[in-house]
Amino acid sequence: MIDLHSHILPGIDDGAKTLEMSLEMARIAVRDGTTVMACTPHIYPGLYMNDSAGIHAERDKLQRALDTYGIPLKLVVGADAHLVPELLDGLKSGRVPTLNGSRYFLLEPSHHVPPPNFESSVFNIMAEGYQPVLTHPERLVWIEHNYQTFVTLAKRGVWMQLTAAAILGKFGKRARYWSERMLDEGLVHLIASDAHTVNMRNPQMAEAVDRAAASVGKEEALRMVYERPQAILDDVAPELVAPALGLLPEQPVRASAAKPWYKRLLSI
Repeated sequence: MIDLHSHILPGIDDGAKTLEMSLEMARIAVRDGTTVMACTPHIYPGLYMNDSAGIHAERDKLQRALDTYGIPLKLVVGADAHLVPELLDGLKSGRVPTLNGSRYFLLEPSHHVPPPNFESSVFNIMAEGYQPVLTHPERLVWIEHNYQTFVTLAKRGVWMQLTAAAILGKFGKRARYWSERMLDEGLVHLIASDAHTVNMRNPQMAEAVDRAAASVGKEEALRMVYERPQAILDDVAPELVAPALGLLPEQPVRASAAKPWYKRLLSI
């Protein structure tokens, strides 16, 4: 598997605190079947002041440590970039790294409230040739009353990345519900760990892939953690590897997905 969202670099955001924790996260990932991991620390002006040069330097240091300890995990560079007015300038200047130097980048909206002019801001970035991958929409507090926004974004070409632990219910019943609904409706492009530590937010993804396969089938679930991540690393045009909305029409949406979330929670 290829994990394109992690906070494994030590000491530069709210992820791994020490090199020892980073090494243990890497061991967990390798045991679970991950061979490539993107180092994607937060870039959030005023809080996490990371930039491309610093992330590359920290990736190189951690890769040397992994090689020294014989941990077979390849690290590539990216960032979990917060949606702020200066994001596009950061991408153009190279201060905000894309995933492995490709057109793809991780885009993190505000967690608690819809960003102002959200859709137009995203489409303006896309118009400049960048391909946003929206991180963990299922965990955003405001998805509950704005779900159609994410459907519209997906229809317009924005890629959606779910968190493996959310699919398994480890972020609560609501995040699990929205994960399953997005999978059922064919809106999901990628699954990633968004790993921060060695405990609940660890880099394991295999179990979530198995769970996702119940909605989209085994082959499509594997595409979410190998084929499409590899295409991103190779900078393949998104239209060549993105799924069609309404994925696998021969597999109807489960009846439970049609229920309002509050009724469905009663059966989870």
